[in-house]
Amino acid sequence: MGVAGSVVPVGQRWQRARQVARLAAIGTGATAAAVVATGGVLLGQARQARRTIPMAEAPPPRCDGVYGAKLPGPPVTVVVLGDSSAAGYGVHRRRETPGALLATGLSRRLQRPVRLHRFAVVGAISAVLRHQVEAALECQPDVAVILIGGNDVTNRAPFALAVRYLVDAVRTLRAAGCEVVVGTCPDLGAIRPIQPPLRWLARHWSRQLAAAQTVAVVEAGGWTVSLGDLLGPRFTAEPTRMFAWDRFHPSAEGYAMAAAALLPTVLSALGAGQERRPTLVRDEGVRSLPQAAQEAARHAGTEVSGTRVRGRERGPAGRWAQLRRRAFFGVGAAPQPSPAADSPTLEGLA
Repeated sequence: MGVAGSVVPVGQRWQRARQVARLAAIGTGATAAAVVATGGVLLGQARQARRTIPMAEAPPPRCDGVYGAKLPGPPVTVVVLGDSSAAGYGVHRRRETPGALLATGLSRRLQRPVRLHRFAVVGAISAVLRHQVEAALECQPDVAVILIGGNDVTNRAPFALAVRYLVDAVRTLRAAGCEVVVGTCPDLGAIRPIQPPLRWLARHWSRQLAAAQTVAVVEAGGWTVSLGDLLGPRFTAEPTRMFAWDRFHPSAEGYAMAAAALLPTVLSALGAGQERRPTLVRDEGVRSLPQAAQEAARHAGTEVSGTRVRGRERGPAGRWAQLRRRAFFGVGAAPQPSPAADSPTLEGLA
């Protein structure tokens, strides 16, 4: 029994219930309207970005050939797979492409010739990696460098499928004895033609895919380097220098920074980078693989590779991973013409 006078008459209870229902309906309608309005804004921004960013025109320069041909020893065979960021779209000279930059850096530091084959295609998504891998295996590569993910984000491809295609590519290459280094999905939130709130979503999606790529690739036996927004604040602070004419792809200097981030890990994958590994600092060390992937997605230029703790590959939270902030080789202005020893000799023309 309640206190006298505390019982609300039935009519008043129904009236209050109707008021609550009306307010709830208004709130729900407002939320739905906000969602629809936000969706409309995002669609409008996506259309505007597509109009602002021009379609690909001429293909990027071919960079296949032998680098450091006059150096002694058998050549190291490198294949570059992936999308336009791997192909070097946005530059006009062969020496400015990421493949040429990596091959030149490898030949100088290994003091051996490097034979480079590029199979990356402008506009590629992870689903087409299988075809690139099939072609690459005919070259019997020592190491494969894969840059992929940006087009999966812009095309809103299901991330689970995109990661599965990438893992299949890594496993196929590893089964053939080829080392694999993956530059994970770049941060599309750094691209100026994409405006907020779409920019915020693009950044979230990019980092989400990059973290998933890191976990899957390391589990499959590969190495990853977090490209983030292609190495940080300079792309945001100096967009006219770091982005190409289309304001979407990197410029020659942007590709030079990306190659500088990848090069130490490629050397380590080939077994030639141990002596160059920097001393661990506070933010580095061993993590569970999921934790390392999340940290790498937030910090550009971070390498993640599998490791063991007390002889075991796995701990309570999954596989162990080594997290390193890589020191960059030769980061600076766009590359200048190389000496003869570093110039590529085109296959069939040497």
